[in-house]
Amino acid sequence: MATATKKKLFNADFEIHASIKMLYPYIDSASGLSEWFADDVTISPEKVFTFTWENESHKAMLAAHRTNHYAKFQYLPETKEDEKDPSYFELRLEVNELTQTTFLKVSDYSDFDDMEELQDLWEGLVENLKKVVGG
Repeated sequence: MATATKKKLFNADFEIHASIKMLYPYIDSASGLSEWFADDVTISPEKVFTFTWENESHKAMLAAHRTNHYAKFQYLPETKEDEKDPSYFELRLEVNELTQTTFLKVSDYSDFDDMEELQDLWEGLVENLKKVVGG
């Protein structure tokens, strides 16, 4: 019997020189996410987001959000294990009150094994976002 890969939670904080109001549309809308996060992002009338990377698509629902604060996307289950323990990613915007610095806090819960590679992946994605917003 094959053993299921145990999912892990990855967390990282990235400083971005842009206001929360400017950044939020890039973390909660298909058009914003397609500019930096995936090759293509579409949303169906049922509010299912389809993220496409290198011709491979993954579907997710916007599981939770708060305007100008965060967006959490939960992937639709592809296996029985996913139904019990769904993968998700959350993008949270926070401002350090002392320095007025904006941070994008990433939480990525998945069966991705290599945390170093995942760190590199997110760093590349956030660099894309910084180029888009000029931050």
